[in-house]
Amino acid sequence: MEYTKLGRSNMTVSKICLGTMHFGPYASEEESFKILDRALELGINFIDTANVYGGEGDKGRSEEIIGNWFARRPESRDRVVLATKVYNPMSDPTIPNDEHGFSAYKVRKQVADSLRRLQTDRIDLYQVHHIDRRVSPEEFWGTFEKLVADGDVLYAGSSNFSGWGLAKVQMQAWQRGFTGLISEQTQYNLLNRIPELEVLPAAHDFGVGIIAYMPLAGGLLTGKVQSLAGSRTSQLEEEYGIKLGPENTQFADFSALCQDVGEREHVVATAWTLQHPAVASAIVGVRNVEQLDGLEQAARLHLDPETMQRLDDIFSINRGRKLRPGAAPEAYSW
Repeated sequence: MEYTKLGRSNMTVSKICLGTMHFGPYASEEESFKILDRALELGINFIDTANVYGGEGDKGRSEEIIGNWFARRPESRDRVVLATKVYNPMSDPTIPNDEHGFSAYKVRKQVADSLRRLQTDRIDLYQVHHIDRRVSPEEFWGTFEKLVADGDVLYAGSSNFSGWGLAKVQMQAWQRGFTGLISEQTQYNLLNRIPELEVLPAAHDFGVGIIAYMPLAGGLLTGKVQSLAGSRTSQLEEEYGIKLGPENTQFADFSALCQDVGEREHVVATAWTLQHPAVASAIVGVRNVEQLDGLEQAARLHLDPETMQRLDDIFSINRGRKLRPGAAPEAYSW
């Protein structure tokens, strides 16, 4: 496993982050324990969850499973960097103070509930699940400053923020003499390169480490040749505006490239995401232990310039314009 510092912090995280959204609805507690055990064996020290994960009608279940794992293996707690999120309603969204958003009133209860479910004394990285345009900087950063001062939270992070949003909140934090955000979770993969336009440059410039989620585009970049009707993959085909099958030469070209590299598709796709200088770690959400295979190699694999160029040619969002460092138009240069 390879490791890096997360953003401007001096905290070390593995370049592969274990996502636990499937814990509960798709992976039983027993299977989740096996996944967590295997992740530690592979050197993964970064675990990401959210207070709402667990499936419809069972919010918090993913946090509970992780907490039960800590209870059975107490020595493991200090071996991992634990991240969770806050923003979405945990009960009835029609209750005024449990609606979508961030407030001191809401966070006071939800951080305590997450600590209880996780059976831990602190959350290493507490992330705002979405940007809230209504909250004032005084309330936003005042809440985080108290969480850190009380020892309940060590670092602040964000998720699904825009580039301007990162810049705005980071400047507000620094004006208060606070560390600010050390991380931003954003969806980034070979099929979604939009973050290269604003989010990744902003994060890089403001010292915010990117934690890329869905590096495999929900399974579309794993070498699948066809989806089943009604499956998650078929839903993502619609979302990305593509279709698996022999007529899609893009995926055939990608598989041929992976054969030339000598690695499986999911390894190359994850390695590509990690190779962007703004990206600190890539989240992999697995449903069984087998899906962890090869991910340690993805953290180590360095793709040479020729391979990166071939991937640009296959997947560039704007053919003929290279948005990665070294080949970027002046407006997006690093």
